Amino acid sequence: MGGPVALVDCNNFYASCERLFQPGLRGKPVVVLSNNDGCVIARSNEAKALGIAMGDAWHLRRAEFERWGVQVRSSNYTLYGDLSARVMRVLSDFTPDLEVYSIDEAFLGLSGFADPEAHARTLRETVGRSTDIPVCVGISGTKTLAKVANRTAKKDPASGGVCYLPDERSQTAALAKMDLGDVWGIGRRLVPRLAELGIHTPLHLRDADPTRIRQRFNVVLQRTVMELQGTPCLDLEQDSPDSKTICCSRSFGRSVETFEELAEALTAYTSYAAQKMRKQGLATASLVVMLTTNRHKPEDAQYYATRPVRLTIGTSDTARLIRAALWGLRGIYRGGFRYKKCGVLLLDLHPANQVQSSLFLRPDQPKRVQLMASIDALNARYGKDRVRYAASGMDRPWKLRSEYLSPRYTTRWDQLLNV
Repeated sequence: MGGPVALVDCNNFYASCERLFQPGLRGKPVVVLSNNDGCVIARSNEAKALGIAMGDAWHLRRAEFERWGVQVRSSNYTLYGDLSARVMRVLSDFTPDLEVYSIDEAFLGLSGFADPEAHARTLRETVGRSTDIPVCVGISGTKTLAKVANRTAKKDPASGGVCYLPDERSQTAALAKMDLGDVWGIGRRLVPRLAELGIHTPLHLRDADPTRIRQRFNVVLQRTVMELQGTPCLDLEQDSPDSKTICCSRSFGRSVETFEELAEALTAYTSYAAQKMRKQGLATASLVVMLTTNRHKPEDAQYYATRPVRLTIGTSDTARLIRAALWGLRGIYRGGFRYKKCGVLLLDLHPANQVQSSLFLRPDQPKRVQLMASIDALNARYGKDRVRYAASGMDRPWKLRSEYLSPRYTTRWDQLLNV
């Protein structure tokens, strides 16, 4: 590709999404909780200033949060996903080279632009005007250095949300203000091992011998060193690769003991995983059923089990996958335990149109393929689970808690904002 690379990162994305339709939250500490309202997974700047950390358990700090006036929201991934798609659509207008890296991050190739920094400032202003989601932009010669620049754009108010590191001097100044564990791809676990080689700072890492790093660690860390030195090693991935596995598992809103309730939950999770798989045009011939109690309650008897299930032929038919998953569940279910979570993992994914038939086995019949497509289309149009298998339950007393869930303002007609 060549040329500068930009990293666009949405600021406190989940909290920003919550504030978008609830202006009263602006200026107040906001936290978003994980599935089942378990722990903090997103914080506004005001919440960070109070010392609230990622992973803080809601049930342990509830009294403090209430005393501080912290605004709590359950995770609303439907809303976040839709707003993310809107941000990415705006970004696609600013470059032909776009890699959606995560729900709140994207890499952009800026080769050919005479003034990358000015282009980035226009981009940032346009995203803010079009979506009201604040973003920061970091620009440099490689993906890793763009990450460094993005961090500088976030930390330095004088940058105005955009940082361009075009040369070694500016890159050195930015790296000098970082800890080694803050470098993309390093993490806290590698820091002690790097210290054994006398590498204590990002500058030490940049100046290390890439060949020696590969010998002591791996090629991934070697690429990080070379990227810090200005040699691009990570290309933009404009076409998302097919998933190798798809997992759907959830914690229950309360402990579950009966096989019937576990079967309902597993049926629902298998349906969600199958729908996600079909969206990518894939099929599976293997799955794993998972079941566990609550390891955070040592007073309860503990049990964890998995059961692999091999299908006779690849399929994307929800009904066949549910039958296989429930067969696996019967093999690992044990009475007398208080279960906290179950799930299904789809393995051996491959294109659905490449499933090989044999003398006695046939791929999914066209009528079944059409039926699955119709169910997916109805749920996409009218909302999740509008059409579902009865085996997934009606009342679903086991479903996860979302006591502080905001409306899905942009994807549900009955939850549109009233003005």
